[in-house]
Amino acid sequence: MIRTANPALNSKSFENFMSAAGASQMTLQGSVLKTAALLFIAAGCALITWIPMQNSNFETAIALGFGGMIAGFILGMVTVFKREWAPVTAPIYAACEGLFLGAISAVYDLRFPGTHIVLNAILLTFGTLFALLMAYTSRLIKPTENFKLGVVAATGGIAVAYLVMFFLSMFGVRVGWIHSSGPIGIGISLFVIIVAALNLVLDFDFIEQGAESGAPKYMEWYAAFGLLVTLVWLYLEILRLLAKLQSRRS
Repeated sequence: MIRTANPALNSKSFENFMSAAGASQMTLQGSVLKTAALLFIAAGCALITWIPMQNSNFETAIALGFGGMIAGFILGMVTVFKREWAPVTAPIYAACEGLFLGAISAVYDLRFPGTHIVLNAILLTFGTLFALLMAYTSRLIKPTENFKLGVVAATGGIAVAYLVMFFLSMFGVRVGWIHSSGPIGIGISLFVIIVAALNLVLDFDFIEQGAESGAPKYMEWYAAFGLLVTLVWLYLEILRLLAKLQSRRS
């Protein structure tokens, strides 16, 4: 059974695909190209909120960023349950996430001027992506069943913790030591980043098996969408960690 912690790439995503011989099927190259397209869309749309924030037009940028976050969440859920819609919903999702990421990145950039915190977060995110991809393709990291089970369990625990903190925040309760720049807060951020990064390995393995199973062509968009979900999570966690480290220096 294929196991992955990414809700967009769950164990049922590639089940029971029996494509006819000669039919248009999912390929690794196609998935890579679709992923690049979604990243390009997200980066372009990020500028739409990044530039106004840098020019002190906060209301417009924040409104677009918040709207992008909400719309992205809705589109993400739709894509998970309607995989065949991915060729349409995935690019729109990437655009919405771009609006959100542009706004939140600008907030961190303005909070820590001159530190290049956003650029560093981007470089670390893609550095992690390529390092793990190389480790996976060279089989230095093998996603065994125990490996998958551990990552899935850790990811589920993080999701539950985030959900609990969200509900607590609605009642004015804030778990300060998790968000603090102290040793515990930094340690938690490092743990979450490691788990997010390991999810990339599961995504690579899942996409490879999907291509081998003869999944239909639209699953390339769905696979790219799932990988983008992990990359966005990883980027935000790295950005948060860098902010904690900068806070300790100030």
